[in-house]
Amino acid sequence: MDFQPLGLATDLVILTVRDGALQVLLIRRGIAPYKGRWALPGGFVRPAEDLETTARRELTEETGLAAAGLHLEQVATYGAPDRDPRGRVVSVAYLALVPDLPAPVAGTDAESARWVAAPDLLADPARLAFDHHRILTDAVERARAKLEYSPLAAAFCPPEFTISELRTIYEAVWGAPLDPRNFHRKVTKTPGFVDPIGATTTRDGGRPAQLFRRGTAPTLHPPMTRG
Repeated sequence: MDFQPLGLATDLVILTVRDGALQVLLIRRGIAPYKGRWALPGGFVRPAEDLETTARRELTEETGLAAAGLHLEQVATYGAPDRDPRGRVVSVAYLALVPDLPAPVAGTDAESARWVAAPDLLADPARLAFDHHRILTDAVERARAKLEYSPLAAAFCPPEFTISELRTIYEAVWGAPLDPRNFHRKVTKTPGFVDPIGATTTRDGGRPAQLFRRGTAPTLHPPMTRG
């Protein structure tokens, strides 16, 4: 039986909400193939590494961001025969959706690194190298689903936040406006999602708005739905 030589790699989709928009971390490739094109951070697995170790190493080497504290979860495995012009390469993609990440600093084989608005990339498949548009699409859908059944969105808000501030996170990740009244009702009726602190603020503008903090529920029942 014939076996084709096979390369194993990892790719990372690191998402955050910056300036009110869902953004993804990209590197501009400094080497062939696709030199000068934007791509997700990632690279080949070394002989002594497991997959997640490779993902964390590549993230730090290519962007300068510390990977030790990130929660990474596998999205999918990508193995189309022609996905990499260098030969047959299978890649395992990882996702992290995290707040408060600093500006990246390019390293190793990356010319530059920066945060880019995810909706712009999703609308233009030609902007990303390899099959990274497909990987990004799958990862963003996973992130959007996570906000349906987990309280993760609250981690992107200040320690004390308004429901309007929480809604802007959902709108950024889901990529669609939400009805303020329906959203307020769903959030405040979901057990353990948010807790009122007995104070108000006018920082949203207009009338004083009630302040909340993140509740203790690990999952949301019933889930938030995109409708």
